[in-house]
Parts: sequence; structure tokens; C-alpha cells
Amino acid sequence: MHPSAEFTRARWAVTLMFILNGVGWASLLPRYPELKQITGLGDFGWGAVIALGPLGGLITGLFTARLMRRFHSPWVWLAATLIGLACLNLSGNASHWVMLAAGIGGMAAMDSIADIAMNAHGLRVQKGYGRSILNGLHGWWSVGAVVGGFLGSIALQGGVPIWVQTLVASVLFGALALVARSLALRGPDASPVEEGAATPTKGIPRRWLPRLIALGLLGASAGLIEDSGASWGAVYMDSQFTVEPFWVGMAFVALQVAQMIGRFTGDALTNRIGARGAVTQGFIIAALGMAVAVVLPTPATTILGFACAGWGIATAIPGTMHAADELPGMLQGNGLTFVTWLMRLGFFVGPPLIGLVAQAVDLRWALIVIPAAALLGLLLTPALTLPEHEKSPAPQ
Repeated sequence: MHPSAEFTRARWAVTLMFILNGVGWASLLPRYPELKQITGLGDFGWGAVIALGPLGGLITGLFTARLMRRFHSPWVWLAATLIGLACLNLSGNASHWVMLAAGIGGMAAMDSIADIAMNAHGLRVQKGYGRSILNGLHGWWSVGAVVGGFLGSIALQGGVPIWVQTLVASVLFGALALVARSLALRGPDASPVEEGAATPTKGIPRRWLPRLIALGLLGASAGLIEDSGASWGAVYMDSQFTVEPFWVGMAFVALQVAQMIGRFTGDALTNRIGARGAVTQGFIIAALGMAVAVVLPTPATTILGFACAGWGIATAIPGTMHAADELPGMLQGNGLTFVTWLMRLGFFVGPPLIGLVAQAVDLRWALIVIPAAALLGLLLTPALTLPEHEKSPAPQ
């Protein structure tokens, strides 16, 4: 099946959406140790402030499905992205933990909306292609995150002030966001209800609630692992080892590079062994890799362990979103919004949990939370497979 020119153009649009969603946020991460020092926060305080970001996402994410039905996903994504870039500047100019918390909270709140909107548009484009492309789109998010991580590391190595870095990033990424919106599909995201098909319910059908909760917690496990590299990778490398400033951000970059490769190959792997098989082998690799990094702490094993974590969760979040969006009998965006909202618990719980454990023991052993999250995700993988008897019948 060859997609139309409209859908080919829209794939470029949604690819750029995913890149921009990753790059802006990631460009700040290598500067986290500097911001932690400027604000005078300890390990637990730092984890608590970082957790305020996902809390903002948990609140705003609840309204995204309604916003998309009213304004359509590309416009929702654009507005959230531009506001998020403004919050990036707030974080970059932070001189007190309250200012930093406000910036991170605002970025995460807008990221929650943009994340759901771009995935909704990506799933719409995927239907036009007639084959899986969602893992690849998430791979482009990882490209953006890797580029952002490198840009932040280069700025750190070059002594560029954080406020200059965030200002330049906001202007450039904001201009590209306008380009992405101009290439996106027009009209509503949902197709009209076909004659003879059941009318979607406004809420979450009770029969799907346990499965959606399981999918959300599976995504939360992957989210905790992914966010560990963002929230603690640079801090861990800086506090545990004597390395050049450039290498401080490489634990995060290694996670994102491996995740990027895993996502670009994830569509083929999923088509071959199924979503559950792909996610299962990934969580096993993540658990083993990070366990080795904790037991044998060196810069090399740490970077390798975070790389295993990134590879391991590559297909988990796209697979979870696709499984939720395919559940029949709901209004467009409801299943995706519910699961995306719930998976942000991983981003919310992870940073303070690792910080709390670090206060009790030390940061090295606190990272054992990461393989534990992988094992939890492994137990929840059956939710990715929808039995034939639970699928809705075809319209008569």
C-alpha cells in the first residue's frame, strides 16, 4: 500500500513533532548538576523538585482528549510545545529551587499534552500508511533527545551560560514547530462512526479498565527507567566518578542512543514476534544491564547499563500506546489519554524514590530501583495481547 502525498507529507510533520518533543527538554539535562548546585538542593530535594514536573503532567494530561476533539491534535501539540519552550527558559534562568520547580513543572505539563497529541496524530498517519510506523516515530523522538543531550553537553563543555543556551534553543525549536504544524493533516483526528457500528461511550468502559490500568503501569515502569537516565544519569556520573564534563551527560545519551536504535528496528521486531515478545525481551535486557552497572560500578559499565536500559524499553511505550488506542468502544483519544496519563506515574515516582533510597544508602545502590521496575514491567506484558473473544465484532 502506497500512502497518498497528503499522508507522506504528514509523516514528515509528525516526525518533526517527535524530534522537537525530545530535543528541547533533553538539551537541559546535562546542565542538571549545575542547576542542582545553584539551587543548593540535596539528593532527596532534587528528586522531589524533579518529581513536580510529572505531577504537572498528571494534571494537564487529563484534559488532552477533550482538547484534541475540539481543536485537533496538531494545534494542541503546537500550543503545548511553544508554552513548554517558554518554561524551558524559566528553568534555564533559575536561581532558586522554586523557580526551577516552576519551570520543570510547566515543561512537563505541556509535554504531557504535546506527547498525547503527537501520538494521536502519529496513529492517524499510521492508519493512512496501513502498516506500523509508530515505533519508528518514537525512534525520532530518541534522535531528538540524543541531539539535545549532545547540544547540552557541548554547551556545558564550552562554558555557555544556561540562559543563553535555553534562549537560542527556544527560538530555533519554536520556528521548527511552526513548520511541523503547517505540514500536518487537516480536519478532525477521529473518523466518523460507520453505519451499523456501536456508538463509542464517553467514558472508559468497565470491561477495559483493568487492562488499561495494567497497560498504564507497564508504561509507567518503562517511564521510570527512561526518566532515571534523565533525572539521575548526569548526577550519578558526576558524583561517583572523576570524568571530563562532556562525559557527565553520556549515561543519558547512551540510554537514548540505544533506545533510538531499538525503536527504529522495533517495527520489524514487533511484526516478527509480536508486541508482547518484543517488550518481554527488552525488559529482561534492561534488568540485567542495570544490575551489572550497580554491582560493578565504573564509568564504562554505567554507560553500558544505561544503554541496556534504553534498548530494553524501546518498544514498551509505543506498544502500550498502540494497545490502548486499539481497544474498541471508546471516543477517540480516551484510551490513549488514560494510559499516557497513568504511565506518567513512573516519571512522577521515579526521581524521588531513587532520591529517597539514596538518602538511606547511597546513590549507587539506589539505582537498583531501575532493574526492579523492569521486572515489574515484565510481569505486566500479558496486557499487550488482546484475546480474540474481547475484540469488538465487525459492523454488520
